[in-house]
Amino acid sequence: MAIDRRAFVAGTAAMLALPRPLHAADGKAFHSGSAEFVSACKRGDGHYALAFVTADGKILREIPLDGRGHDVALSPDGTRGVAFARRPGRFAIAFDLKNETPPVAFDSPEDRHFYGHGVFSRDGRLLYVTENDFDAGRGVLGIYDVGANYRRIGEFDAHGVGPHEVILLEDGVTLAVANGGIDTHPASGREKLNLSTMQPSLVFINSRTGDLVTRQEIDPALHKLSIRHICADARGRVWFGGQWEDAIETAPELVGYTSRDEPIRFVSSAQHMGPALKGYIGSVSATNGGEIVSVSAPRAGRILHFDANRSELMGEVLLKDACGIAEASDKTVAISSGEGILEVAAPGKEPHSRISFNDIAFDNHMRRLRL
Repeated sequence: MAIDRRAFVAGTAAMLALPRPLHAADGKAFHSGSAEFVSACKRGDGHYALAFVTADGKILREIPLDGRGHDVALSPDGTRGVAFARRPGRFAIAFDLKNETPPVAFDSPEDRHFYGHGVFSRDGRLLYVTENDFDAGRGVLGIYDVGANYRRIGEFDAHGVGPHEVILLEDGVTLAVANGGIDTHPASGREKLNLSTMQPSLVFINSRTGDLVTRQEIDPALHKLSIRHICADARGRVWFGGQWEDAIETAPELVGYTSRDEPIRFVSSAQHMGPALKGYIGSVSATNGGEIVSVSAPRAGRILHFDANRSELMGEVLLKDACGIAEASDKTVAISSGEGILEVAAPGKEPHSRISFNDIAFDNHMRRLRL
């Protein structure tokens, strides 16, 4: 059951104590000042938090977290959001974007843990969260009632192992789920238990019934490519970024797309990209109305931009430990890094905005707020 943790305000528990205020260092400011973002982060003193920041370096707000966070789901009406713990964490924090009510914390059941991602239903009444039924070794989508303080009311089978990111498609009914294929158990920490038998997939599920619509599987020869992060382009295709669970020099192409009606296809370029990207894609985001898909390769310090219509690489930028990606405007993309950098640029172009936030390391994902 959800608990309204007044400790967020009172600071009565050490894990929830409010850390020092964030500060932005001098940098080239983004003059519109209109783009606002939220990201999980780690503070210099070791505390974890959600940071609400602007592209011109302002700190709007912060919310402390029990531990390391991962991604944030935003409601369709833009009034609230939920931050999720990184695997194998069990906490989630729901917050009011207008900051009129205190945050609400809720947990997964004791025999489940979160994978760090979730998505609201089209009407905002339900929240679907990727979870691990770890004793049974299967993935599920936990279903939470938003109006009842995020009370868990059921679950759907994820039709795969290790579900990571989940998104709702344009029809408002179909959920796309990236099943990474990796079995884990909290008793083993973050150890991956089945690398030799992984079965990654991208599945489409009816959000009303839980029925499997389509399951798209990767070539068995590439079974160690864990499908983790996804987004939808303007044509309704689902793009994905993979993480290679083998020697980097053997990494295949990491970026591709699929749909309910077409098999998985990989995007290739003149130069084989898998090893150059260190076998790891950390975030995937559609911008420019879904015409451009951007992916981050934080271990390689590279952000790649793809023309979604032509399925071609159109450019890239370099930024050390960059992972979070979010649309900043109709023509620009924001990128955050583990070194506290926030850049804004047109896809594939040099940044026209670069702000450095002191005492903060942005985590893997970033979301734009539309207030």
